[in-house]
Amino acid sequence: MDDRYVELVHLSKRFGALEAVSDVSLAVPEGRITTLLGPSGCGKTTLLRLIAGFMQPDAGEIRIKGRRINEVPPQRRSTVVVFQDYALFPHLSVFENVAYGLRRRGIKGADIRRRVMDMLEFLGLAGRDSLSPAALSGGQQQRVALARALVVEPDVLLLDEPLSNLDAKLRVRVRTELKEIQQSLGKTTILVTHDQEEALSISDHVAVMASGRIRQSGTPLDVYARPVDQFVADFIGITNFVPATVRAATPDGAVLESPIGRLTTGRGKDFAVGQSVVVILRPTALRLWATPQPGGVRAEVRSTSFLGEVRRYHLQVGALRLVVDRPLADLAETPSELWLAVDDTRDHHVLPATP
Repeated sequence: MDDRYVELVHLSKRFGALEAVSDVSLAVPEGRITTLLGPSGCGKTTLLRLIAGFMQPDAGEIRIKGRRINEVPPQRRSTVVVFQDYALFPHLSVFENVAYGLRRRGIKGADIRRRVMDMLEFLGLAGRDSLSPAALSGGQQQRVALARALVVEPDVLLLDEPLSNLDAKLRVRVRTELKEIQQSLGKTTILVTHDQEEALSISDHVAVMASGRIRQSGTPLDVYARPVDQFVADFIGITNFVPATVRAATPDGAVLESPIGRLTTGRGKDFAVGQSVVVILRPTALRLWATPQPGGVRAEVRSTSFLGEVRRYHLQVGALRLVVDRPLADLAETPSELWLAVDDTRDHHVLPATP
């Protein structure tokens, strides 16, 4: 399996004074889903369009299977894009929508019918070939767009926010289907999204972007549990940033003093005594009690939210605001103050404090 099936090498693209993509290098592994994740305007869709050939880079190279494709026109790149709005032809049937790309490639007759019908059956659309796209649900329209892309057997499938037009519950179901389809076909896929949950749930590899650059790339667990900076930590899920000072440091670990008590980390060799740092704590990394506890600190309850199986607490400790998620069974009722402590069974992720 090729770990550099698609490779971007020092890629840049400028629109006037705006550098939409700035010196981006990224290796996309074969047969996996790689997601470009970031806020609106970060350059992820521009990067996808560069790979597809809809625009040309100002600098750098795009390679697929080791071959430079900068000068190759879009229709000859063996990449296919599924757009955010699906771009289905309303005047054509489902069959003709899926067959469109095959006809453009000169495929005719029985071969078209066989390939289209096989793809519709594979994607759970058997019996809907004669319908108009308007007669389908949002999830079915998304699968028709996917069928039209996959039926031409591209080397690389490019997905531009493909689930953003679906309602929340349908989006969860369809993204699960999308992951299962990708795994069944082993198709190299590059997905663009701003939805962190979507990226973490279906991706094998995530590249977090901001201001035209990749801030971090790695597995979903890497970017969630070990963010390289505060931007990535803040963008990937809900994060508490707790300021602290290093009080002791050895190769085996460090002791930190913070507004919520003494913390430890296993990365002592990375820090010096007296250094200011920031501890990254997810909402589940804190524990709560209704009564005082040894080592705990008092926290004022600002508000609470019911989230199904957990309750979310918005707390104040001095000048520090914290978000804590706890199972409903932890506290029978919510008083105006609670006692808080960090779960010391975890190795907390620590970053140097930014000036």
